[in-house]
Amino acid sequence: MTFTAPATTTHYVPQGLTTHIQHYINGEFVDSVSGKTFDVLDPVSNETYATAAAGQKEDIDLAVAAARKAFTEGPWPKMKPRERARVLNRIADAVEAQETRLAELETFDTGLPIAQAKGQALRAAENFRFFADLIVAQCDDAMKVPGAQSNYVNRKPIGVAGLITPWNTPFMLESWKLAPALATGNCVVLKPAEFTPLSASLWAKIFKDAGLPDGVFNLVNGLGEEAGDALVKHPDVPLISFTGETTTGQTIFRNAAANLKGLSMELGGKSPCVVFDDADLDAAIDSALFGVFSLNGERCTAGSRILVQRGIYEEFCDKYAARAKNIVVGDPHDPKTEVGALVHPEHYAKVASYVEIGKFEGRLLAGGGRPDHLPEGNYIAPTVFADVKPDARIFQEEIFGPVVAITPFDTDEEALALANNTKYGLAAYIWTQNLTRAHNFSQNVEAGMVWLNSHNVRDLRTPFGGVKASGLGNEGGYRSIDVYTDQQAVHITLGTVHTPKFGARAFRPAPPQNPFKEERIP
Repeated sequence: MTFTAPATTTHYVPQGLTTHIQHYINGEFVDSVSGKTFDVLDPVSNETYATAAAGQKEDIDLAVAAARKAFTEGPWPKMKPRERARVLNRIADAVEAQETRLAELETFDTGLPIAQAKGQALRAAENFRFFADLIVAQCDDAMKVPGAQSNYVNRKPIGVAGLITPWNTPFMLESWKLAPALATGNCVVLKPAEFTPLSASLWAKIFKDAGLPDGVFNLVNGLGEEAGDALVKHPDVPLISFTGETTTGQTIFRNAAANLKGLSMELGGKSPCVVFDDADLDAAIDSALFGVFSLNGERCTAGSRILVQRGIYEEFCDKYAARAKNIVVGDPHDPKTEVGALVHPEHYAKVASYVEIGKFEGRLLAGGGRPDHLPEGNYIAPTVFADVKPDARIFQEEIFGPVVAITPFDTDEEALALANNTKYGLAAYIWTQNLTRAHNFSQNVEAGMVWLNSHNVRDLRTPFGGVKASGLGNEGGYRSIDVYTDQQAVHITLGTVHTPKFGARAFRPAPPQNPFKEERIP
């Protein structure tokens, strides 16, 4: 039985909530050229609280034109790194100053628990501070061939970066792309997820007040197959950075090919959490619970496949399920809530369908549907299935909700085979006290990121990205600088150039041959 949060008599709605969300193009809030809009729902009531301008190709064209003009004629790309860094730090100051308001709006728009939403606002501010520091301290390769040549790398912003962001923790994930793209001197067009456009619109005023020139940041709301598709196909957008699910990533890959665009894509995941019998069991349970049920389970790096060595399997399952039943599910604005409402009724229906599938594919230990005390809204109780076979759909497919599959293993080799037995390869979590095993397993697991005896705590200097169907390329630290800049090699001669002298010899035609000359036979 899921813990029942205290009942609320009224559904919380933030004060001053907008009822119409517009695009932001060339420093101005505007509606779509066509006048088209779409409805934005509150995930607790599933009622429409606002309309948003629905971007079409013509709106993307205007945004790209503004960004392109700002890039070719404006001051931003030509500013010294320190000058851009000052703007980025002012942006971070503004985000921190509005932490409470940002978290309140993010919670209302996404269903994310308020306690977790506050952390996202602070992480967004830190992203801007981090890249402000990085571009000032940045240095690059310089090489010298004594007496012959000096060589150095000149980095240049690419131009207009198209940023397409997801609906889970949208404000923070937008900052992951905006901060390095702007820090390196690019101009951007942001297309946020249509489920959660509210917090993205806050960037406009933050950037304007911080001194970002008009046209450097542009925002077009809309559906992926309309606004997103137009952005990906636009010939004046040489780079697309996308975070989202794998099927959409494959579509973007195909559509970007015609213009040979640069791509950075962080896609889906079905990450393993591997618990060996020598692990600190209580710490592993804490981490494994947080890793799949925080952020409502709507996180790409969720450890949604828990692999447990058979000697501790039943104990782990019992303790894990007991904790899962105690998780507080309730109103996202209640500080005690640990799992809130899923983002949208469409996504709720998808997750609920996997819960029903799981009842035929595993032993249900906790959850299994809507909590009794929450008859409305997109709520699903934290759901735990044990004894899940590796060919089960809930083992193989990304659910992106508060649902976890637990599977036993006997040997290290079996654990590795199970961990690698999906098309995804984003993250992996390993719990063991054996140092040799930890390193060998980490280096052989098919994952872009590995955490040993830890949950998802990320150093911003490290690469973030996946392998297989989980992504293309890496961002984070200097890898982000690589994504958002072109690297130009410059070669300078220091001495005499020794170049082969093609064509320097005078042309002397060969003497004519006498076809009637007798050939002597020795």
